[in-house]
Amino acid sequence: MSVLLPSVLQPLAGGQSSLTAPADGTVTVQWLLDSMTRDYPALSRRLRDETGTIRRYVNIYVNGNEIRRLQGLATEVAPGQEVLILQSVAGG
Repeated sequence: MSVLLPSVLQPLAGGQSSLTAPADGTVTVQWLLDSMTRDYPALSRRLRDETGTIRRYVNIYVNGNEIRRLQGLATEVAPGQEVLILQSVAGG
């Protein structure tokens, strides 16, 4: 399974535009994030706070649906589904 990363997060993932994790069957978003960020602690801290909750400026989509409107980190991801992480960028 793979997760697409925006350019602002790619430096925290060794410059990669997507990360993959081996999975046999359906997994949760939490499992996917845990598996994929194990080697990238800075990326993990950018996505989740110290309690493991997704930071409010980070949006994760599974097949175009934002996980906060689904089951949050418990949202299931089946093989072949697209997972996209977007980080809000503010400025003025």
